Amino acid sequence: MKDETRGQEDAAQDAEACAEALESLDQIALAEIAFDDSGVDVQDEPEAEAQSDDQDADDVEPAEDEADHEDTESEAGNQPESDTGEETVLLDSLPAEDSLTRELPGLGSAPTMDETIAMGDIPLPSVPSAREAEVRHRKMSPKRRNLMVAGVVAVALVAGGAGYAAWNGYQQEQAATVAANAHTMMSVQIGVHAAGLDCSAGSKIPVQVSGQDSDGSSVSETLYVDEHGRGIKLLPGDYTLSIAASPIASDGTVYTVPTTKAQVTIKSDGQDLSAQATFKLKVPSADTVTDDQIDAAAKYAEEGGASSAAAAKILQQAAITRRDAAANAVSASEAQSARDADARHKATNLYQLDIPVEWYGKVATWQNGSTLCIYLAGDSDTPIVTLVAAREGESFTPDEGDTVLGAANLGNGYTVYASGPVYPYVVPQTINGRTQDPVSTYPMDTAIELVELTTGNRYTYSQIKNVLVGKDGKADAATKLETDYLAQILLPSIKAQD
Repeated sequence: MKDETRGQEDAAQDAEACAEALESLDQIALAEIAFDDSGVDVQDEPEAEAQSDDQDADDVEPAEDEADHEDTESEAGNQPESDTGEETVLLDSLPAEDSLTRELPGLGSAPTMDETIAMGDIPLPSVPSAREAEVRHRKMSPKRRNLMVAGVVAVALVAGGAGYAAWNGYQQEQAATVAANAHTMMSVQIGVHAAGLDCSAGSKIPVQVSGQDSDGSSVSETLYVDEHGRGIKLLPGDYTLSIAASPIASDGTVYTVPTTKAQVTIKSDGQDLSAQATFKLKVPSADTVTDDQIDAAAKYAEEGGASSAAAAKILQQAAITRRDAAANAVSASEAQSARDADARHKATNLYQLDIPVEWYGKVATWQNGSTLCIYLAGDSDTPIVTLVAAREGESFTPDEGDTVLGAANLGNGYTVYASGPVYPYVVPQTINGRTQDPVSTYPMDTAIELVELTTGNRYTYSQIKNVLVGKDGKADAATKLETDYLAQILLPSIKAQD
């Protein structure tokens, strides 16, 4: 019982100290205490405390009359002033249900007797001036001062705790966002160049991906991108990208797979990685595509590059057909070239040679022993060049009207001489009328063809006629054209017979 009494006394002292701490807050202005239009301020009423403990029930009514009398005086404007000189206004006009009921002091022996007090009778504490607050602070006991400081600190801690909670919440939210992004698949784009590829009709490009995601997990998988480099979805992380195999275009085109690899870091959704990862797939000659290349492309098309396994089979067959057609065409061309080469190859008992490709089909030949004549096809009377073998030390004299155009030493004691008309000179002179019956001798189409054959189309007939030869009869420039050309295309092919 004694301990209980002491605890109540300590609690009462703590409450009183907190009340005085509130009174010392001189920042509070009287005007900040707001009520409704009928609200008033109340001062302490000494009458409530002056009542005697010996007062009986009959004394209650005079007290109420006295209160009514005081209310009348307040309405007349004779209100008392507070210690600070400020006007004190009493609460009134409250309804009966808003009144307060409390047990009067000293009536412990009559627990059933309560006194009903109007709201206007409750005094409010006055606000001390700054000087009074300072005096009270100096007179305040250390215990009360410490309690007041503790209260202020508690308020500061509560406010600081609220700010810390808000900041901590923000940090947690950001961390949650980062964590969520770390586990969200990100769509990225790479750079690809594959001429003629349309993945909506052909297969997509398989990209081998290896590396480590943001969780520290190893990644090794094949993803597929379209002709624009779109289609990769990965968690944030560091990866190595490379092309696994060729796609197959709708026409069966198979591409050369680049061997380059790209290191990339994925950080956000929609990231463009084309600056770090660009792959160029070139189109090789169709006949050079191997079965292994087609099989690898078909495998990846079936595993995810094509819309279905059946579509992948169709693309594979298109690739085979395209390759086989190209290979057959090359084989046919090679076979024809071999036949042409055989037809162009000529031989005598002393030497052999190949008719120039530019002449093939436009010229024909006749031979007699070691003499070989190459003439205009369909016109044996129009020789282009005649080849004659002579022993070393023997002189060679060309036919009348012909010029020695070059010679080739066989290395076996013989030399082959090439001779014939200088057509770049003769033809223009003939057309100019400097020879007899020029039209019957060299019609215009024949003249043009002869000039083309003996000069390799390096000059047109008009250029030779008007510039190189002209009308002065000089044949040096025209002769040099023919001799230079024959030295390039014919004489190097003349070899001794095996």
